[in-house]
Amino acid sequence: MSPPLESCPALVLNADFRPLSYFPLSLWSWQDSIKAVFLDRVSIVSHYTHVVRSPSFEMQLPSVIALKEYIPSARRPAFTRFNVFLRDRFCCQYCGTPFPTHELTFDHVVPRSKGGRTTWTNVVTACSGCNLVKASFLPHECGMHPLTDPFQPSAFHLQENGRAFPPGFLHESWRDFLYWDSELEAS
Repeated sequence: MSPPLESCPALVLNADFRPLSYFPLSLWSWQDSIKAVFLDRVSIVSHYTHVVRSPSFEMQLPSVIALKEYIPSARRPAFTRFNVFLRDRFCCQYCGTPFPTHELTFDHVVPRSKGGRTTWTNVVTACSGCNLVKASFLPHECGMHPLTDPFQPSAFHLQENGRAFPPGFLHESWRDFLYWDSELEAS
């Protein structure tokens, strides 16, 4: 029995045949990928065994598609909570422990109450416990210094960090386009 259509996303590659993003992995729903094929915005690189039909049309579901027009990546990634976590590889920068995203927060190295700003170079990923202990102290006041000094990452840096976190589902047709250090399991 075939898996449901909802579990058949298409891997989206840029025109240079690299994924648009690794984390989150650039995936489109089967509906969006078919729509893009009909609008002639993508080329189909690989298919699932699933076939979708209408009264006058039949098509194998795309498993890998490539954009026809190249989309340049942003030179400077947006400053977001998630991108800070990704830069810091989802690890608390005080205790070094990795945590799921919902258990992380960010900490101002120089607290806002002491003139610190919310910028790439003053914010680090922190677990709730460490953030509570550090509170509004400067690092030298509480003896808590970030393991890595905060910095503004490049889009490439975030992409490389994202490659360290492969998603749970990887279709075998995606193997040639994804470059994770771990071996992909056959579906």
